[in-house]
Amino acid sequence: MQENILELGRRISIRDCMEVIKGRKIITFSHDYKKRVQRAEEVLQQWIDEGKVIYGVTTGFGSLSTRNISHQEMEQLQENILLSHAVSVGDLLSRESVRAIMLSVLQNLGYGVSGVRLELLERYRMILNSEFTPWAPGSGSVGYLAVEAHIALPLIGKGKLIGPQGIVSAAEGLQQIGLEKMKLRAKEGLALISGTTSPTGLSVLATWYAKQALDVANCIAAMELEVSGGNISAYGTELSQVRPRTSQREVAQIIRNILKDSSLIGTAGRVQDALSLRCAAQLHGTVQEAIGQAERIVEEEINACCDNPIVWTEPGREAVVSGGNPDSSYIGWSMDSLAIGITMLAKMSERRTNRLLDENLSGKPAFLISNPGVNSGLMITQYTQAGLLNEMRVLAYPATVDNTPTCANQEDYVAMGYVAAHKALTLVEKLEYILAIELLAVYQAYYFVDRQKMSKNTKLVFERIREVVPALEKDEYIHPYIEIIKDMIHEGVVIDILKKEIITEK
Repeated sequence: MQENILELGRRISIRDCMEVIKGRKIITFSHDYKKRVQRAEEVLQQWIDEGKVIYGVTTGFGSLSTRNISHQEMEQLQENILLSHAVSVGDLLSRESVRAIMLSVLQNLGYGVSGVRLELLERYRMILNSEFTPWAPGSGSVGYLAVEAHIALPLIGKGKLIGPQGIVSAAEGLQQIGLEKMKLRAKEGLALISGTTSPTGLSVLATWYAKQALDVANCIAAMELEVSGGNISAYGTELSQVRPRTSQREVAQIIRNILKDSSLIGTAGRVQDALSLRCAAQLHGTVQEAIGQAERIVEEEINACCDNPIVWTEPGREAVVSGGNPDSSYIGWSMDSLAIGITMLAKMSERRTNRLLDENLSGKPAFLISNPGVNSGLMITQYTQAGLLNEMRVLAYPATVDNTPTCANQEDYVAMGYVAAHKALTLVEKLEYILAIELLAVYQAYYFVDRQKMSKNTKLVFERIREVVPALEKDEYIHPYIEIIKDMIHEGVVIDILKKEIITEK
């Protein structure tokens, strides 16, 4: 198979998803994928011909499931569900977020128990493989439906697409892709918006970037320990032996690996460092476990079918089964846990930054600038961290403990998984900024120590940042440097520099 192709029809990982989301791979369908989809379509059509009562096909939706739908109204019903459900509002989802959701839809329906036509999924695949992305506002969903409806509208020639030249009508975008609008058939509108596809898609991104941010936080913790002349004994193997936490041991090993040849370690002469300098293995290890748990749950969900109803096609046991698979509790709970972990990383990062900027704690010039007083240096960057951290603490409150019944109490319990995933992704971006500010401070602090004594690994990171960020010798416009370092974190540049050192010795 070509390296730039991901074939659906087998289990895929978060890394596989990111290759598609980033546009490095395009999607194709395996023979098994196509066969499963076609079999479910055949079974569903047979039941329709036999006049069976099927939720969302021969009935209305939600509390309207008691209303019968005639054969003549079936196609209109499927178009209507997209039009009436596309009501999410506010800021648009990013291109990456929409692509993540579309991939989740293709995986969900490709399980082969939804009854949709292969042609429908081929059209969806072609949009995903194109330069165009459906226009979709990101607020106002409790689990699924509204966001997915916006994304699906272009299939029927409605809604909008965002392409190389900006926002265009669905009709114009489809023409440039080489597609025509299509008529939906039984269950297809419902299937396109059902399931945990939007929470799952956003959770793929949140988990990926959280894991990457943790790797950066490990690197920064090592650098700050070094530039502060801290005590490496807090990361010794003895502590991991008497408290056998695998994640703690792995983080401690990473920090030791990064600093293995540093001559700056221990130069401050402290018997014991402040908690923010000596507890990175414990706190970062805790977050590592939360990320690992999220990764497992998200990968299970991306490889599942969460449609309702499902079309069970096993010979001799064919049935349409209505149930609760669209419930987003698994995803929601894991993202709420991840949100707390992300905020924990941020609070330690802000405290480490504060120690570097305070001359009474760091032993370096106030706010890491020569001639402080006339110069403010990095003083206000910690204010930015404090503001971001305040936002994060509010957003870290679990979404899944809330409940607001919907659909005339047919949906009297609501999982709120979409909100959990959406805010987890928002929190990761804020964490990236907080880490960028800390890394900027650490970078500047190295100008006040003997850099000949640096570890070769921290020197690699320092020199890479120096290519794009100058030493601050007097006050200047700092914002661009924060953005540059934040982009380096988000795009994985910092981790790529030390990729060999962040692999622990198992």
